[in-house]
Amino acid sequence: MEWRSLGNTGLAVSRLGLGMAALGRPGYINLHHAQDLGDASSEVAMEHRAHCVLDAAWNAGIRYFDVARSYGRGENFLASWIRSRSISRSTVTVGSKWGYTYTADWKIQAPAHEIKNHTLSTLRKQWRESVSWLDGYIDLYQIHSVTMESGVLDDQSVLDELARLKSKGTHIGLSLSGPDQTAALRKAMALSFDGLRLFETVQATWNLLEPSAGPALSEAHAAGMGVIVKEALANGRLTNRNPDPGFALKRAILQREAARFDSSVETVALASCLVQPFADVVLSGAVTEEQVLSNVRSCLLNLDRDAMPQLMPLAEPAHSYWTTRKNLPWN
Repeated sequence: MEWRSLGNTGLAVSRLGLGMAALGRPGYINLHHAQDLGDASSEVAMEHRAHCVLDAAWNAGIRYFDVARSYGRGENFLASWIRSRSISRSTVTVGSKWGYTYTADWKIQAPAHEIKNHTLSTLRKQWRESVSWLDGYIDLYQIHSVTMESGVLDDQSVLDELARLKSKGTHIGLSLSGPDQTAALRKAMALSFDGLRLFETVQATWNLLEPSAGPALSEAHAAGMGVIVKEALANGRLTNRNPDPGFALKRAILQREAARFDSSVETVALASCLVQPFADVVLSGAVTEEQVLSNVRSCLLNLDRDAMPQLMPLAEPAHSYWTTRKNLPWN
């Protein structure tokens, strides 16, 4: 597993990371998430699953782990795994996020699974909660799913508190969501504290269906920000699991390229993210040990110069992509 420095933070990260959005709670929007979990969706069963997937990731060389306060018991499961495996502080890099509250009460079907709140009181409350589980292991703390509409980048009280955390040694970043990722990132890049950029990293959606943030991510990377790519498989839409008839032609393109590399559709889709010069870490959303091993193969696939021109026609208009994502069912 190749390692990189996460921008100018000095944090060492594996090129592939493990995101725990689908491992810390029984309901999520990934296609066929319910099929992956089967009947084992109790807290005890989910913790066991999370530990097994974390073991597989660790054994494959993955050393960057992504959690959030809204990922059910994701932080708890990561913390109990770290303790039970006696993982040394110096051998792992952890990023967490604040801004959403998990509200599904361990139900797969719920009126609301998470509620966004980017206020100062939420930041302080969720920071305390994150530290209570992962004390000493949080390297990076990010605002969860910043959009222009959320207004958090205009809230000076929040920005001052983030700057205070940064002055105490915690690296500060933001994750992005929605069709205005580019505008939000460029606004964040302009914010400074004591003459230095406040945000050191950005976590953004980039995949073959939604590559619109690519130019802005390249700018951020060139400016020294660490870049973490999320939703590389578009919540399962960039896999053979996608039943949408409208995806048939795009699937055929992916399958053709996969056959050319004697690989899988998923491996090619992940490799297309890893090959982007701005990507320091690409997150796997694996929920089984087999998926981890499949995802790791993307690190061994070097797409040639002909591959990306063949794959880029898969891109959708950003608004169409995010409308589809918003309508994915929790399962």
